Amino acid sequence: MSLIGREKELFSNDINTHEKELSKIVSASRFLVVGAAGSIGQAVTKEIFKRNPQKLHAVDISENNMVELVRDIRSSFGYIDGDFQTFALDIGSIEYDAFIKADGEYDYVLNLSALKHVRSEKDPFTLMRMIDVNIFNTEKTLLQSAAKGAKKYFCVSTDKAANPVNMMGASKRIMEMFLMRRSADITISTARFANVAFSDGSLLHGFNQRIQKRQPIVAPKDIKRYFVTPQESGELCLMSCIFGENRDIFFPKLSEALHLISFADIAVKYLEQLGYEPHLCESEDEARELAKTLPEQGKWPCLFTDSDTTGEKDFEEFFTDKETLDMQRFENLGVIKNEPIFDAELVTLFEQQIGEMKSAKQWEKDQIVELFFKMIPDFGHKETGKYLDSKM
Repeated sequence: MSLIGREKELFSNDINTHEKELSKIVSASRFLVVGAAGSIGQAVTKEIFKRNPQKLHAVDISENNMVELVRDIRSSFGYIDGDFQTFALDIGSIEYDAFIKADGEYDYVLNLSALKHVRSEKDPFTLMRMIDVNIFNTEKTLLQSAAKGAKKYFCVSTDKAANPVNMMGASKRIMEMFLMRRSADITISTARFANVAFSDGSLLHGFNQRIQKRQPIVAPKDIKRYFVTPQESGELCLMSCIFGENRDIFFPKLSEALHLISFADIAVKYLEQLGYEPHLCESEDEARELAKTLPEQGKWPCLFTDSDTTGEKDFEEFFTDKETLDMQRFENLGVIKNEPIFDAELVTLFEQQIGEMKSAKQWEKDQIVELFFKMIPDFGHKETGKYLDSKM
């Protein structure tokens, strides 16, 4: 936690204030967590498990991560009297539909599955999968939850949905439009939050990999982010799921404890904690070469550059000036209050056009970008021709 510039957990006061009610509701309820093996999914599953739910079913496409989730839970919390099971399933699959048909009786459904990387928008095929996972799987699981009589459907959004500049953030913004449409059928809530420190696939998680593999540390010096810990991400999602009213979006309030930090600054702190002095390099070649010799001298090669890849936003925001906020209900959690406002014709158009592309099994990225601009007229997407896969 000291790496991200603070010593105290963000939401501990709110959790403590509401713990009695939170535990009472969780212990009397049945939960389904989809996308349960990702970093945030694991954190949410653990927050629910430790409060002894009647039923907790965890679903994720990653069999290996699911194994680790169970080992982690058994090693940390042990066992509960309730029904705890994990299922290695793709939520877009027929097998998942059969699973829901066979049981599907839940009070709360939490969807943490997402394609979250800006790099996933570089080609039209991964981009279409992002649309499927972030938008249409959400729609599908939401409708299934409503049909089975769930009390509440929670899914995670992103700070990048506020004034989006990349396709990932825009896909989550469009997902929010789909949620508004279905909020007449089931109570929904969501959350936007900062980068989860050391989450799977994140740059900070990559720092661990680079050290283990004795490779240079690379980070942008001009991009700043807010960071929360995995546990804080789980707490934020559970609070929104249990206490969020229909269409509420929860987010962390900005404070002295939550402030913007550049990736380069974190990299320096990270290396210093490990006992290494950062050595700044001028090029990838120099950094790769020095990785062979510098660690023995107590130094580590670093390459800190300006960002020039498509879809990077140099700052973060949790809400826009057009959104209505409730900043009084919680100490460290803000709430965006939403009316069920969405353009029904546009949402239908999106479904139809994406459906036609998939039926033809042929589409170009430009077609999808054009459709995104129809959905979000002030979409700030700019194509630079460079992606993270082209960099170290």
